[in-house]
Amino acid sequence: MDFQYTVSSSLCKVFPNGEGVRELKNRCLTGLKGETVSFQIAYYWGEWGREHGSIEVVSPIKDQVRVRTVELVPCEYPCHQRRDKDYLATEPGLYPDLLRDIGVWGFPLITGQWRSLWVDISLEGTAGVQPVEIRLKARGRALCQVELTCETLDISLPKLPIPHTEWFHSDCLANYYGVEVFSERYWEIVEEFVKTAVRHKCNMLLTPVFTPPLDTARGGERRTVQLVDVTMEDGRYSFGFYKFHRWIEMALRCGIEYIEISHLFSQWGAQAAPKIMGTKDGVYQRLFGWDTDAAGEEYQGFLHQFLTALKEELKALGIEKKTYFHISDEPSMEQLPSYRKAWEAVEGDLRGYAMIDALSDHAFYQEGLIEQPVCALDHIGPFLEDRPQRLWGYYCTSQCVDVPNRFIVMPGGRTRVLGAMLYQYRLAGFLHWGYNFYNAQFSLYPIDPYRTTDAGGAFPSGDPFLVYPGPDGKPEESIRLMHMDEAMSDYCALAALEALSGREKAMECLGGELSFEEDYLLSLRERVHYGIQQALEAAGSGEASVCEP
Repeated sequence: MDFQYTVSSSLCKVFPNGEGVRELKNRCLTGLKGETVSFQIAYYWGEWGREHGSIEVVSPIKDQVRVRTVELVPCEYPCHQRRDKDYLATEPGLYPDLLRDIGVWGFPLITGQWRSLWVDISLEGTAGVQPVEIRLKARGRALCQVELTCETLDISLPKLPIPHTEWFHSDCLANYYGVEVFSERYWEIVEEFVKTAVRHKCNMLLTPVFTPPLDTARGGERRTVQLVDVTMEDGRYSFGFYKFHRWIEMALRCGIEYIEISHLFSQWGAQAAPKIMGTKDGVYQRLFGWDTDAAGEEYQGFLHQFLTALKEELKALGIEKKTYFHISDEPSMEQLPSYRKAWEAVEGDLRGYAMIDALSDHAFYQEGLIEQPVCALDHIGPFLEDRPQRLWGYYCTSQCVDVPNRFIVMPGGRTRVLGAMLYQYRLAGFLHWGYNFYNAQFSLYPIDPYRTTDAGGAFPSGDPFLVYPGPDGKPEESIRLMHMDEAMSDYCALAALEALSGREKAMECLGGELSFEEDYLLSLRERVHYGIQQALEAAGSGEASVCEP
C-alpha cells in the first residue's frame, strides 16, 4: 500500500501537502508525574479513494494513552498584513487545529493528503520507563508500528504558581447550544468548559457579576449573564448573591484557584458603565449601560453600595485574598483622564484588594493608577526597566510581530515559548481574552466557530478561542490549547528545578536568549529533566535518567 509516516513532535503543524512534517529525533518522552506529554504520527495515504484506519495501543500504560485526529479548520483571515517571517502560512486556507476523538469507524485516510494523529500520554502512577507501541492498520493489513519509550521522573509536576486566565464567555455557550442562561443545562455546559480549562492549567476564572463589557460595540449589548441580582427601592440598592455563590462553588469544585471579577467600567477608557440589569419600581429593566456616565454620582453611588455588599460575600466564601478586580480593559493614553476618574471612584472601596488591567502604556503605572499592570508582551520593555512588584503579561490580536502568540498559522513553538518567557521575566500572571469567544468582533452577532475562526474576519484565526463547542455540551480541544498546556508545564518544571537546585540552575537551562524553534524548546525540557534527575540523585532518590540531553 502507498502509505508513509513520520513520528513528529507536538510542536509540528502538519499541512495536507506535507509541509510541517519533521521527524522527532528523541523517541524517549520524559516528564514529571501529573504531566501530559504529546507527540504526533504524521501519515500520507497515496491509495485511490478514502479509507479508514484502526489504531491499537500496546503498552503497560495503554489506559493512559489517548489518540485523536488533527482536523483542518477554515482560516479566512489567517494573519494581519503587519507580521514577521515566522508564519507557516499567510493565505486563507484549511489548516490543522481541531483535536477530535476517533469514532468507531476509525481515523481517516484521505487520498493524496498528509494528516496526523495526536497522541497524549498522561504520566500517572509510579516513576520509571514504559514502552508504548501504536499500531495502525487499514484493509486488514498493517500500515505501521510506532515504538517509543515514556519516562516518568520521580517527582510531581507542581501546580502553576501564578494566575493564568483565559477569559470565559458564558453568553457564547448559551448562544451556541441554544440554552437559557442559568437553566440547569447552562450550568452543566459551563462546568464542562471550566473543567477543561482547569485541566490545561488555567486556574483563574472571569466571573460575570455583571455582563462583561468586553468586545461590545458602543451602544450595543451582549446577552445578559449577570450573576448578581439587583433591586432598587427608595434610592437604595439590595443585592442577591445566590447565582454568584453557585458560580464560585462550581469554580472551586473544578479546581479554579483565583476569581477574576468582571470589569466595573466599559472597555477602552472606562467612560461608561457595563450593562447592569435590575428590578426598579417592580419592573426588571436595564439600570446602567452605555448611556451612563461612569464618573456620574448615580453610578458611583451604586458601585459603593455594590462593592460593600460584594466584599462581605467574598469574606464569607473565604476567597477575598484570591479575588482580583478590573476597572477597564485596554485603556489608551488618550483615555487616562477617564480611567483616573474610574479608579478614584473605587479605590477606597477596593483598597487592599488585587486590581489588574490589560494595558500597554507605562504611564498608568507611573501615575499610580494600577499596581499590577497586565502588559502587552510587545510593550513590556519600560515595565521591566521600572518594574512593578507584580507584573503580568498578555497578548491578543495586536501582538503579531516577534513575540509569542497562538494564531493557527503560527508554529507551535511560538505558543509554547510563553512558559519559558513567564519564568525568565518573573511575570506574576498571564491573561488572554479568548477561551471561547464565539461572536463576531464587537459581539455584533454570534458565529459558528467550526466555520469562522477569526471573529468575522477581524482577528487572526485562532485568536478568539482555544476550544470548540463540541457535541453534548462538551468542548473539543485544539492543538493550541495543548501548546498552552505544554507552556505552563515548562514553567512548572522550571519551578520544580528551582526548588531543588536554585533559580540560577533553572536559568542556565534557558540558555540565555529564548527561541521559538522546536529544537530549542525540546532540548530545554531535556536540560530541565536532567537537572532534576541530578538533584534527586544527589538527595538519594531517583535513578539515572535514560534521556540525558
